[in-house]
Amino acid sequence: MPPNNREAQPPASAAVTAQPLRFGTAQEDVREIEVAVETPINIVYGNMPYAVMMASPSDLEDFVTGFSLTEGIVRGADEIRGIAVEPKDEGVIVTVELAPGRFREHLARRRNLSGRTSCGLCGVETIEEIPMADAATRASRAVSAAAIETALVALDKHQPLNQLTRAVHGAAWCDASGAILAVREDVGRHNALDKLIGARLRAGADAGEGFLLVTSRASFEMVEKAAIFGAGTLVAISAPTSLAIERAKHLGLTLAAVARRDGCIVFTGALAPETETIAR
Repeated sequence: MPPNNREAQPPASAAVTAQPLRFGTAQEDVREIEVAVETPINIVYGNMPYAVMMASPSDLEDFVTGFSLTEGIVRGADEIRGIAVEPKDEGVIVTVELAPGRFREHLARRRNLSGRTSCGLCGVETIEEIPMADAATRASRAVSAAAIETALVALDKHQPLNQLTRAVHGAAWCDASGAILAVREDVGRHNALDKLIGARLRAGADAGEGFLLVTSRASFEMVEKAAIFGAGTLVAISAPTSLAIERAKHLGLTLAAVARRDGCIVFTGALAPETETIAR
């Protein structure tokens, strides 16, 4: 697939006028500060609006590809025939053209989703509607502690938007050595992960050859998205929830969290020995 059409997407940061203040000291001069842009992204399949997600207006082709997979609308990037990005004054409309058979199946599903940066399940009316990954066996390589450390040390320099605004989440795909191969950023943690998953799908990458690293907590939704993508290991900067641990264990997903440069906590699964790379 072609790369993201950056010319059709608004800037992901904007300069605002603000006055820094240090308590107990003289006021500083008013100056411009870069802040993260948050804008409504209207996702449309065919001619049918599906969701409005509050997101950073960058890498939108990746975003809707990953979103379509983790929402269960498609099973792979090959079921998406085209993506059109149309900026509007009030937001961005992203129209997704699905393969005919997939679109007919989509028409049979009805879901009213109102997107938020803080919640991945807004608009779900019953428990049965929550997207769930299959507990399939994953032929994924186990990840070593050294690989996780390598990725954590390098992560910050791969997040240019966060370095500028200090207001966005990041999701990274790392190889077995811990080298970061791709990063996507967004004001929403779910959106950042969907963008990354979409980027890897569009690149035809193997989800079993590496691991996911996210800068947020490991919630139920993040575990589900990682498993739907097919990743064998999810590493999170913050702590997991009880349901995230329960689902990761059920899905056979290795979940490491509270990840810092000096260590992490392995909640489910196991890391690879430092001297070798083993198959799960």
